[in-house]
Amino acid sequence: MPFKSLDIPDVTMIVPRRFGDERGYFSETYNLKGFASAGIDRPFVQDNQSLSRSKGTLRGLHCQVAPNAQGKLVRVIRGSAWDVAVDIRGGSPTFGRWAAATLTEAEGEQLWIPPGFLHGFVTLAPNTEIFYKVTADYSPADERGVVWNDATLNIPWPVEGEPVLSDRDSRLPNFAAARDWFPP
Repeated sequence: MPFKSLDIPDVTMIVPRRFGDERGYFSETYNLKGFASAGIDRPFVQDNQSLSRSKGTLRGLHCQVAPNAQGKLVRVIRGSAWDVAVDIRGGSPTFGRWAAATLTEAEGEQLWIPPGFLHGFVTLAPNTEIFYKVTADYSPADERGVVWNDATLNIPWPVEGEPVLSDRDSRLPNFAAARDWFPP
């Protein structure tokens, strides 16, 4: 399974091999030893799945802080999405920078986003389903977020017009609020 770092070295694209024939295909999407050899050695404790009915649905930017900071292994199982990770680790040389990748059902790409990052995505097709594994249980008390269109981050979301947002996501604070969420 090939592992490739994105613009931020700790954010990793994984493209599992697919073995196909007339019936369809088989793909190994996770292997403990393979991931550990690539430096992704945190145990996954929960699997999540979301469906976004409309193209242009934007979810994020979200994270959880300690003691329940989450790493995420994200993939699209139907449709496609543009997936973003923003480094909010205090003291990191890439603090405040973002990395993004397109994830598709057709290619089966996965994105590893370690703890200490905001995460969000926008759907590029209707009825897009996202599946992700996380390294910590969901904890509402530790959940944080930054508004998707923060001017400091200047993320060029590939949406025409306004994205489809939850009420909650439209009211998230600006990036300045995230400065102390993951101290050095």
